Amino acid sequence: MGMQVTKDIVPSFEIVEEKIKDMDGAVIIFRIFYIPEKLTYCFQLLRNNRICMFEITRQLLDDLKKRLPSSDDELTSILNTYLKDSGCWSKS
Repeated sequence: MGMQVTKDIVPSFEIVEEKIKDMDGAVIIFRIFYIPEKLTYCFQLLRNNRICMFEITRQLLDDLKKRLPSSDDELTSILNTYLKDSGCWSKS
């Protein structure tokens, strides 16, 4: 899965967290893993004792930090896909 990391090391963590809260206030970021061979961060979200996992590339997180409009659209699309997909939410 990769190594677990703290939010302090994740680029643009605050932006991702804020976007998730705006979309669904019941969701919290439970854990984050860095997968170096893929240059991605795997986010584990928790909502009502269910976990959903998805990956965001390091490049997208860096672009969010630069405030590129296309990166915000891409993040919204990723979050919409996973937060609204009942198949993503497995019992923890």
